[in-house]
Amino acid sequence: MFGGLQAKGRARGASGERVSAVQAAQLQEHCRKLLESPRNADEKRLLRFGYRVYSQSDEDGILHEIFRRIGEGGRTFVEIGAGDGLENNTLFLLVQGWRGVWIEGTPRKVSSAKEKVGVLFPDGRLGIEQHFVNRENIDGILSRSTPGAEIDLLSMDIDGNDWHVLRAIRAVSPRVIVAEYNAKFPPDIRWVMEYNETHRWDGSDYFGASLGALEAMLSEKGYSLAGCNLLGCNAFFVRKDLASEALFRSPFTAVNHYEPARYFLLPAYHAGFPPGFGPFVTSCEDRKV
Repeated sequence: MFGGLQAKGRARGASGERVSAVQAAQLQEHCRKLLESPRNADEKRLLRFGYRVYSQSDEDGILHEIFRRIGEGGRTFVEIGAGDGLENNTLFLLVQGWRGVWIEGTPRKVSSAKEKVGVLFPDGRLGIEQHFVNRENIDGILSRSTPGAEIDLLSMDIDGNDWHVLRAIRAVSPRVIVAEYNAKFPPDIRWVMEYNETHRWDGSDYFGASLGALEAMLSEKGYSLAGCNLLGCNAFFVRKDLASEALFRSPFTAVNHYEPARYFLLPAYHAGFPPGFGPFVTSCEDRKV
C-alpha cells in the first residue's frame, strides 16, 4: 500500500508539516525497544532482521533474512502493486541481480517506473506491465508474464481484493509470498472484504483481509505464516516444504505472529530524503548497471 501506508502512517502531522528530527529519533528509539523485547529478540522470528533500503519500512531486511535461510533459488519475483518503482518490496532484490516483473494498475505509476527504473535494465531483467488485476484475470496475466511455474517471491499489495486474488492464483507456486493484512482485526478473527472487481481504496480502514483469514487460506494452499513486519502491515508466508521449525518460529499461526497496526512508526524508517534511483555499480567489479 505504497502511498496508502503513508496516509495510514500519518507521516505528516495535522498541520501538514513533516515529522521533526526529534520525533523521528523518538520513533526509532521506540522501534529499538520493541525489537529488544524477549519475544522479538528470538532469532527464529523475523522482526529483528528488518531494515529498509527501497521498501517502505523493514520489508527489505526481512526478505533478505528469509532467503538467507531457505536459499535464493532462481532469484525471480513478481510484484503486484509495485507503485512507481521507487518504494516497493523487490527493487532491492533487482539491485542484487534478481529478475522479475512489476505489475501495476495505475498508468501514471507504470510510466514513472519505466522512466525512473526500467530504463536502467535493458537486459530484460525487469518487465513492467500495466494491469488492473482481479480474480478472473490474474492467472492469465501470470502465465504470460512469468518464466515458469515456480518463482521465488510473490509480493501482493492491491489495497482491497488481495485475499480474493491470492486465492485465485494457480499459475505459479511462489516459494515466498508477501501479503498486506488489515491489522484492525485481532488475529483470531477471519475477516475478508467482500469481493468488488472495481474496488479502489478510499483511504479508510476498509480494505483487504485480516491476518487470520490470510493464514487460513494460504495454509490450504500450502504456505506457513513465518512472521509479520513491525508496522503490522505485511505478512510473510513460506511454502510449507521450506518452512521448517528449525528455521522459523512455530506455531505458524496468526495468533503467534500477529503484529498490531503501528503505521505511526513509518517515519522512523525514512532518512529524510525523497526516494530516488539511478545508474550504479555492483561490488568491487565496478560493473555499471
